[in-house]
Amino acid sequence: MVVYLDNAATTETAHQVVEAMLPYFNGTYGNPSSLHSMGQRAKEALDEARRVVAASLGADPTEIYFTSGGSEADNQAILSAAAIGERRGKKKIITTAFEHHAVLHTLQKLEKQGFEVVYLDVSTGNVTVQQVADAIDDNTCLVTVMMANNEIGSILPISEIGALCRERKVLLHTDAVQAVGHIPVNVRAMNIDMLSLSAHKFHGPKGIGVLYARKGIALTNLIEGGAQERGRRAGTENLPAIVGLSVAIGDATEKLNENMQKMTALRDRLIAGLSKIPHSVLNGDPLNRLPGNVHFCFEGIEGESLLLLLDEYGIEASSGSACTSGSLDPSHVLLAIGRPHEIAHGSLRLTLSEYTTQQEIDYAIEVVPKVVERLRAMSPVWRDKVNGKRPFLL
Repeated sequence: MVVYLDNAATTETAHQVVEAMLPYFNGTYGNPSSLHSMGQRAKEALDEARRVVAASLGADPTEIYFTSGGSEADNQAILSAAAIGERRGKKKIITTAFEHHAVLHTLQKLEKQGFEVVYLDVSTGNVTVQQVADAIDDNTCLVTVMMANNEIGSILPISEIGALCRERKVLLHTDAVQAVGHIPVNVRAMNIDMLSLSAHKFHGPKGIGVLYARKGIALTNLIEGGAQERGRRAGTENLPAIVGLSVAIGDATEKLNENMQKMTALRDRLIAGLSKIPHSVLNGDPLNRLPGNVHFCFEGIEGESLLLLLDEYGIEASSGSACTSGSLDPSHVLLAIGRPHEIAHGSLRLTLSEYTTQQEIDYAIEVVPKVVERLRAMSPVWRDKVNGKRPFLL
């Protein structure tokens, strides 16, 4: 039995998405910039995809820019806001300590250029609107706060932060890569100025994403050399992937309530089952979290060993962000919420999709405790804890 529980890293591309993409590889394969008939048919498909994406986000089609994914969109949004701020003599940016590295690394680059970056404390597993309000001053040009954390699944109060930023006349960017397609998102209602998303997180293809930028925001180009995307991202559009993204986001939006209800029930069943493992802790709020996210730390084990043994049982999972899975360092997210290094190393992230079944969840509830017990039995450090020579941390 193979149980795929790593949907936060990437999802299976839906069959209907693949079918929708195929004609644009070898049928309507024209360049949307070409004036001949095939090119114009391609442009019609591009325009329709942009319309679908905009409608799913509550945006206008002219506010949608197709990118290579969430990381590129994060970079362009933040660098654009920084450039706007610098022109206005404002060089302070507010973020959280557990953002995705696409955000954090871009901000570190700006710090070297003289920008002040405030990293809000997330030791509670979330941030409050008051924290943002206390940090904003006359020098602030941007607040960039993720909509939902990619590791522990916390859903952040973006609507309230958006209202605050609009009142204070500060730009708000949100990395919504883990949120779009899984929880309701409306950029108008939430007062969002810029938003990043990636198709492969909701059953679309890899290598395609979106930057939403509210009308009037002057974007800084990352790629020069053409007039595509209204002159803001040069290069021939990846039309098959763009069409796939539009189908995936349309399907996800249409089935959102149904999928949220199903995944939340399975998530809670899994949390209840794994919570019975001694010396374990759930990371993130048990309720205010993404419908498909379950994230635990188990004392006395190494996450890498846990993943390898689970894979032998057919359970495919992760310990945290897919972008840093090759690193031996503990998750910056877990350290930011106050987990000690020793505990942070023993993390497990199980993430569901609407394709996940109760049978698969029950299999995980059966297997994970066995694997944890087996690893602890092989650990001298754990034996010392059991024998009272070392204190338990959980």
